[in-house]
Amino acid sequence: MLTRKGEQTRSRIVAGAADEIRERGVDEFRLEDVMARTRTSKSQLFHYFPDGKEQLLLAVARHEADRVLADQQPMLGDLTTWESWHRWRDRVVERYREQGTDCPMSIVLGHAGRRTPGAQAVVTGLMSRWQEALATGVRHMQAAGEMNPELDPGRAAAGLLAGVQGGVLFLLTIGDTGHLEAALDLGLGAMRSQRNDS
Repeated sequence: MLTRKGEQTRSRIVAGAADEIRERGVDEFRLEDVMARTRTSKSQLFHYFPDGKEQLLLAVARHEADRVLADQQPMLGDLTTWESWHRWRDRVVERYREQGTDCPMSIVLGHAGRRTPGAQAVVTGLMSRWQEALATGVRHMQAAGEMNPELDPGRAAAGLLAGVQGGVLFLLTIGDTGHLEAALDLGLGAMRSQRNDS
């Protein structure tokens, strides 16, 4: 278990590696540049990442996955009104519009190999946390009488998340957020149409 100082050093290395990849791309990624950027020695870097470059890249992928959710806060954690759902929708679109066609997490996972257990764990963990946050929002709305209580929160969240991922794929392919916006608008519209008005 790392000390607080050790956690800070490790986090600094990961953040520095993420910045290197954003600036240079994964093909130009070198441990020497990470050490220079983060002012860490080779022995320090290998203390936290004994398996070297691939282990560090996987840590960067986890860092980027955490960033996906952090970038949606506080909206994602406060899906308690329709207004807050639409603020979340706008933040998601804004976040991916700012990102454009360069997705650091996709780049890193593509290099590491999406089918490796480590890469799959990163993606599965991200999607699970994201879906649960959306499902929690659905449950809040149901408790407030703003959504049909018969709506399955997990299934509704899964559908909305699938729409987001499909929209992001289009963005990465053609550089336009139109499909993402359509997926979110139709998903939220469908959820709202199932409001319990009885």
